[in-house]
Amino acid sequence: MEIGSVWKEAVPDIMRQVTGTGVWTAVRSAVPIAFDQGTFVLGLDGRDSELAGHLRLAQPKRVIEDTIGRFLNEKVTVRIIQGTELNDWELEKKRDVEKRRLQEEALNRQRAEIASGKSWDKVYEQLSRLYAGITNRSFPQNRAQFFNQAVDIVSEALIETPITDDMAERNYARCLERIAQYTELPSTLVALKVLERTFGG
Repeated sequence: MEIGSVWKEAVPDIMRQVTGTGVWTAVRSAVPIAFDQGTFVLGLDGRDSELAGHLRLAQPKRVIEDTIGRFLNEKVTVRIIQGTELNDWELEKKRDVEKRRLQEEALNRQRAEIASGKSWDKVYEQLSRLYAGITNRSFPQNRAQFFNQAVDIVSEALIETPITDDMAERNYARCLERIAQYTELPSTLVALKVLERTFGG
């Protein structure tokens, strides 16, 4: 059945089940655009865009979905968009794809930040355990030995977990500061030694 005919037949039934001038006006103004993989797309002209909210309310939306579903004899989801042409729906689908892409990028970025944060947290804890295991920590030769081992640990972590975001940068700096604190060396010198160990120089 053609969607225009379905909508035309369904409207009187829908109107009997919903209340409110705004909802009635919105139903009368809506234009059926497409039935796309279970989604019944209704559009509103730009001048009527403020009416879209009435159709997105839970009760009117459910009535429309149930009514259209009966006519089509299948489960239907209603989507309200701005515009009344098929091209408007195609544009909306492209926006959906782009929105999903951006959400996925943000999620992947967040996962990477969490992973790198956990990695550098482990390095930080490893440095603390290493220092705690040193006997006679007050002796400079023992602190120097710790320093060499600590630089190796951070250098390996830098290779395995490159700095790609602000969180990793902060956690990396935190590890350098920890070594500096334990060895009573400037943190810039610690950072320089790690870079030399990692990249040569």
